Amino acid sequence: MDLGLQGKKAIVCAASKGLGRACAISLAREGVELVITARTAATLEETAAEIRQMTGVKVTAVAGDITSEAGRTAALAACPAPDIVVNNNGGPPRGDFREWDREMWIKAVDANMLAPIFLIKAVIDGMIERKFGRIVNISSMTGQTPNFGQANYAASKGGVMAFTKVVALEMARYNITANVVSPGYTATEMLLSIPTDILDAVKAKIPMGRLGLPEEIAKAVAYLVCDGDYVTGQQIAVNGGMYM
Repeated sequence: MDLGLQGKKAIVCAASKGLGRACAISLAREGVELVITARTAATLEETAAEIRQMTGVKVTAVAGDITSEAGRTAALAACPAPDIVVNNNGGPPRGDFREWDREMWIKAVDANMLAPIFLIKAVIDGMIERKFGRIVNISSMTGQTPNFGQANYAASKGGVMAFTKVVALEMARYNITANVVSPGYTATEMLLSIPTDILDAVKAKIPMGRLGLPEEIAKAVAYLVCDGDYVTGQQIAVNGGMYM
């Protein structure tokens, strides 16, 4: 299927591995020129080289912390007028919210909510001028259904879900869409590192009986950024039926 994305430009955050990498590959296969970000320069450049070889598209690797102003500035210097933004930030560590101080909460909010907000703020006027923009914020089912020990993650992801809906409402008239993709348990390096017995217990709770694949999350993202898409302000769950 031709998604009408040939020649579009995208910023994909946290794209050196896992879900971000899969999203970057999926967009590159549609002819999208990429700026990919992550903290670790060597891993990021390796991913960029692989995508170039796979697809032949232009891929620029920008190493840095996208949660910082400097990290966002570097990404925007490489791609000042993106048509597509995919925000994909990792979660803070688990714990008991009664033991967290203000600084720990701010770190979670910075990573999961404020980083996407400020990146979107920086690019939205250009999208308005071009009458085209596609924004996808990768969230989690935890932003919708709580897990023990993840109050900071759930609160910050829930916040970005609400913000996404406001952006969708206010920007729809300019042919700009904004959506959230909420993955379930997905076969990333991090999840596959947990003990086998725990992983088996997780799979048993999923109606489809298996973990999701990063490529399956990426397919949802690619659909949401296609030209002419009529979906906006939605939270798309890709979780094998675990939460409905």
